[in-house]
Amino acid sequence: MSGTLLSFGHGFSAGALARLLLPQGWRVIGTTRSHDKARALYDEGIHPLVWPGSDMTPALDAASHLLISAAPDAMGDPVLNLLWCDIAARAERFDWVGYLSTTGVYGDRGGDWVDETAPLAPTTARGRARVAAEAAWQAIPGLPLHIFRLAGIYGPGRGPFAKVREGSARRIVKPGQVFSRIHVDDIAQVLAASIARPRPGAIYNLCDDDPAPPEDVIAHAAELLGLPVPPAEDFATAEMTPMARSFYAESKKVRNDLIKSELGVQLLHPDYRSGLAALLAREADAGDA
Repeated sequence: MSGTLLSFGHGFSAGALARLLLPQGWRVIGTTRSHDKARALYDEGIHPLVWPGSDMTPALDAASHLLISAAPDAMGDPVLNLLWCDIAARAERFDWVGYLSTTGVYGDRGGDWVDETAPLAPTTARGRARVAAEAAWQAIPGLPLHIFRLAGIYGPGRGPFAKVREGSARRIVKPGQVFSRIHVDDIAQVLAASIARPRPGAIYNLCDDDPAPPEDVIAHAAELLGLPVPPAEDFATAEMTPMARSFYAESKKVRNDLIKSELGVQLLHPDYRSGLAALLAREADAGDA
């Protein structure tokens, strides 16, 4: 199976998916706001479009699949703000549409478990914006929409090792706090599995099997590097920016059963230990190359 994927806001997760699709004969069109990023996408085999600024009609006409990674802002969903009519007019022509959302839509659950049937109760402005964006995409008649609610994303270049090495990593401890995570390679394989087995209207949680306190992840990263574990800091008294503190406003454990039972996904990195070990091994391989 191959086709043409039009990727809005082609970034970290979309890039991982493209690396799976391109060898299968797919054409991938990726939008970016930056001319420098457009040149980098071209080098990766992506057909780049600087957008807003480019005429999207040819790309929309060519696309069999859409992926939306662009985050909503204070004005709403940036893709729909400019292209709602164009997308709605072509809704039934697409084979698959994927919207990358966040598990933040579930809000704070005091460390309890949530699955895809849990009511949406965001407690942050970012979460509320995502709920509104999900609803806006769902409101387009005939669109074969699939929503993917992503936990905290990590992967090559987005792990804790750099901060641990430079001594800036912090182990902020808030009793009872747990986060779910997902390796970018697992995001890519879930998206590819959904493309191969579409179910319009589907909603999937994307996370690993091991929700864990953030301080445990930093400690394990330090141990893998053979460096001192950063000292624990009490969340109540730690100096943090409002943005950093807001990430601790919600605590929940996210279930991922549906991606396994419906899409047949076996996680490459079912916990942060596996994921961090893989990142370190990749670094070592790159250093040897």
